[in-house]
Order: sequence, then C-alpha cells, then structure tokens
Amino acid sequence: MKTFRLLTVLTLSTLLWGCAEGGEKAEGPFYTDIESRTQLHDWFRYAPERPIVVSGHRGGMVTGYPENCIESFEKTLSMMPSFFEIDPRLTKDSVIVLMHDATIDRTTTGTGKVSDYTFEELQQFFLKDREGNVTPYRIPTLEECIVWSRGKTILNLDIKDVPLEVMSDFINRLAPANVMYTVRNARQARTYLDRDPQAMFSCWCKNMKEFGEYAEERIPWSQMMAYVGTMMLPDQQELYGKLHEKGVMCMISLAPTHDRRATDAEKIKGYELEIPTGCDVIETDYPYLFQHLNLTRK
Repeated sequence: MKTFRLLTVLTLSTLLWGCAEGGEKAEGPFYTDIESRTQLHDWFRYAPERPIVVSGHRGGMVTGYPENCIESFEKTLSMMPSFFEIDPRLTKDSVIVLMHDATIDRTTTGTGKVSDYTFEELQQFFLKDREGNVTPYRIPTLEECIVWSRGKTILNLDIKDVPLEVMSDFINRLAPANVMYTVRNARQARTYLDRDPQAMFSCWCKNMKEFGEYAEERIPWSQMMAYVGTMMLPDQQELYGKLHEKGVMCMISLAPTHDRRATDAEKIKGYELEIPTGCDVIETDYPYLFQHLNLTRK
C-alpha cells in the first residue's frame, strides 16, 4: 500500500509539473492535495526522474500581489504548481500572522513593529507588492492560511519570533497534514520531533558535518528536505549523493541571487543556469517565471 501511495503521489506530481514546464499548457488551478503526514513525507521523497519542484519564497509574489498573502498564493497556483515558504510572526496580542520583517514598514501602508500592534489594529493597513504598490489585501493570520491551504498546497513555516512551544501547540491543535517546518540545525529538528513525531522539515544541511549532526540526532531521513544553499557546489557532491541515497531532496534558493536581477528576462537566464545542476527543488520569489521553463531531468 505504501509503495502504491508513493508511486501515485510521484506520478500525479510528475504529470502536473510536466504540464507546467513544456508542451501543451494545462489549465489551473494547480492544486496539491495532501491528506496525511505520511503522504506529505512521500511527496518529498527523492526520485531521479521527477521534474524539479518550485517553491515560492515568502509565498511568492507577482505585480499587484504581495508576499505572505493568500491571494498571492492563489495567483501563483492559477498559473503553475508550487508550495510556499511563509513567515509566521506574533502580534502584540499573540495572534500568529504572516510577516517576514519585524516591522510592517516595507510591506504595508503602516509603520512600526508587528509586536506593537494587536491583530485588529493591523487590519487598518493594506499590503504592498514588491514594487511598493498598495493592494486591497490585508495581513492574514497563519490559521486563515492553513485553513485555506488544505487540499491546495504545502506550507513551509520559516518561523520568526514565535516560541517553539507556542508554534508546536498551535500546529498540534489544527493538525494540518500539509504543513512543514524550516529548521536551521539538527537540534531544532529534534526539539520539534519530541513534541510532534510525524513533523516534516526543510533542514539547513550545507555540508557533511551538518549531515552527520542530523544523523546523530536521529532525524528521520523520510521526514526531511535539505536546504543546501544558493547553488549546487562542485565540492559538495558527496553531500548531495548521501542525501539522495537517503531519499532526501536537495533545495537551493535563488532569492539572494538570480531573483535580484533587474528584469524578468535576466532572472530567467539565471534560473536556466541552475536547472541542470542537479537540484531537486528551487525556491524563488517569482515562481510564476518558471511556468514556461523545462524542469524535466536531462
């Protein structure tokens, strides 16, 4: 049964992602329905024939659609499949909202720290897109986002100032099958696992030393995706091989590199340099720019 489930997940994923990367364009929305933690683990299992997966950094963004915004997630999924890295942060009254920065200055019509406002007070402000255009959208709560995401996509929580215990209790209360945690080290992963044994992780793992630390902490390889840096490096091939042997997908982030190029055409040229390098997942601010790129394995 488990083998059939894994094959089904990978087959559906290949069909969906294949439609988004070449040939006849399928019509959206491109939803990913994760119904159990086991299915989530299976979805992230490395398979060499699988097309590269795209993740929206800060939820992705399009002109008129801000980062960390449910409407932006929907916009991306109307064009192509994606899962989303998002940024939970606490308000003054301990509501968990989506906001990357400690302040609301860059991304909203307001100013000041998120932690200085109650959630109700934050609702007076509107979100701004990457170019600074004011949109009709407001700061969402994490709970709203999780409820929306069921049957549609996977959420990767890059937690900001929310205490681990608070976040773990929050997730255990909602029991979402489609949510994973970003962790910076093996100790963080172990702390979450002790409270949530089925937790799925995006683990920072950039060298063999860190690989060994995850092994020492007994973090299940079946519950990991590895963030290996901003590019696949020639001197880290041993690491990538070991991760693949364990069934772990390797993710790179282009947010600090090619995403910062001036034009869409220049960004796409940069993306095309990374696609053949052996990465399994690409994280980007602009997932929609990948919708016409060939993400199949060579």
